[in-house]
This record gives sequence, structure tokens and C-alpha cells, in this order.
Amino acid sequence: MKWKIWLWTALMIWIILLPVLIQKEQKVIKFFPLDQEVQFEEANTDLTLLTEMDEDTYKVLWRVNSSVNEPVYLRQDVSLLFVDGKLKGILNKWKEEEKRLEQRADIRDEDSSYLEAITFHHGEIHYPDDVIKSVQDLSFADMYVIDSPHSPLESFKKPDNERQKEWKKAIDHAISQQLMYFWKQLIHHYDISLNQYTPIPLTDLWKYKHKPFPGLTQAQTEQVMGQLWEGLYKNYIMGIRGKNETLLKPLDTYMPLILVEKNGDHLMVLFEDRLGNKQRLWQKIPFNR
Repeated sequence: MKWKIWLWTALMIWIILLPVLIQKEQKVIKFFPLDQEVQFEEANTDLTLLTEMDEDTYKVLWRVNSSVNEPVYLRQDVSLLFVDGKLKGILNKWKEEEKRLEQRADIRDEDSSYLEAITFHHGEIHYPDDVIKSVQDLSFADMYVIDSPHSPLESFKKPDNERQKEWKKAIDHAISQQLMYFWKQLIHHYDISLNQYTPIPLTDLWKYKHKPFPGLTQAQTEQVMGQLWEGLYKNYIMGIRGKNETLLKPLDTYMPLILVEKNGDHLMVLFEDRLGNKQRLWQKIPFNR
């Protein structure tokens, strides 16, 4: 009889602690007021063509590393890899009481492609009296890979000859056609008047590290950026919630489009899950001009 009581007690303790344990394992990105003392000393994303695996595939090394100037309560980097406009990989790592993070992965691909990797680097700093602040940065890397039966495998970031210029033009055109068709469907579905917004593809967010979004101040942009990645992490990166509340992995979905309202009132994020269900995130822009 005693062992049954002990077992029942242990089970109840486990049920009580389970949500806490799950929450501890699944760290979330959370925006807090930006810290003026803690800064990123290093924040890098890199793509390197390694080798040809066989006649049909090749390997790309994807690396992410960052470091702040002192250990903080929580460090986290999340990186998204898009190939020809579709999400093909996620790197996500967090550590407590750390200043440096490093991640790497080998990606196999085939055919000529354009690869883009964008990383959100984040830190959460805890001070006495429950004061919490954050530090953030963005890094980006891209690369064209030319896999043609008529020439050796090669890669470049910027074309330096006519042949590479022609390949870049052809690849860019094909990707642009696909993404524009996809985004137009989303815009039409939500009956959005595009002339009221500035469209920003997700991988272009790095361009606003040191310049404000159109119509916003730099302070607004920094807060909006942190809150935007908080929403992306919860509603896109960690899984897209379907109609029946199931979470669908975002892999193999087209790149989300961010729409920043030109009067500085709000922004939206448009994307779609693998089943074709359309999604929209809405974010109010803080009025701290």
C-alpha cells in the first residue's frame, strides 16, 4: 500500500513540475528595453561551398557565431537559411550565463541556387530588483552556387565576370517571379492596399541594423525589430499553428513578407504553412518618436 502512495505522490509532483521543465527547455526570445552597457563584440553568419558530393549534390557549410562583452543571463542565436526563396534550415541555440555562441551545419543541395542566411543574435540581462534588459544584433550571408554540367562547380557572392552575371540574373529572375506570385496571393487574400505599406522580405531585415524603417525613428526601429523577432520565433520559427491547433514546421515554406505601414502605425507579417493555410501577424509600432 505504501508503494502505491509513494508512486501517486511522485506522479503528482511530476505533473506539477512538467510545465516548468518544458518551459526551461524551450527558451523563448523576449524583447526588453535595450541595454546600453552590454554590446555585441562579434555577430557573424557565413556560407561556404565545401565540395561536390556526387554528380547531383554538393555541400555548403553554414556557420553562426556571436559574442557579447560580458556573460549574460541568457544568450540565444537563431538563424534561418533560405534557398531560392524557401526555408531550408534553422539553427537555434541558447545558453545561460554565457557570452559566446557558435553553431554550424552542413547543408546538401543540388542544382544552381541562391542561398541566404539571416541570424538574430539576442541576449537577456537580469539586474537586481527584477530589472531585465536585452541586447540584439543581426547578421546576414548570401551565396550563389552554379552547378552546371558544362563547367566546374563554383560559388560567388558578387559576380566578377559576364558568365556569373548572367547566372545571377537568371536565378534572381526565377526567384523573384515565384516570391512575387506567392506574396500577391497573400496580399489579395487579406485585401491589403499595398500602397499604404513598405514591403520588406524577411532576409532584408539586416539592412535596417543601422537605419530606421521608412517613417520610423531609429529607436522605434530597434524596438520593432526585437518585438518582430519575438513574434516570428513564437509563431513561425518554433512552428506555425494550424486551424486545428497543431504546430507545423515552417521548413519548405516560402519566405515571409513584412509590410511596414507608411504612417508608422503598425506592421504585418504574411506567410503560409505547408498545407497552404495563410497566416498574418499584426504588430503595433510604439509611439516613441
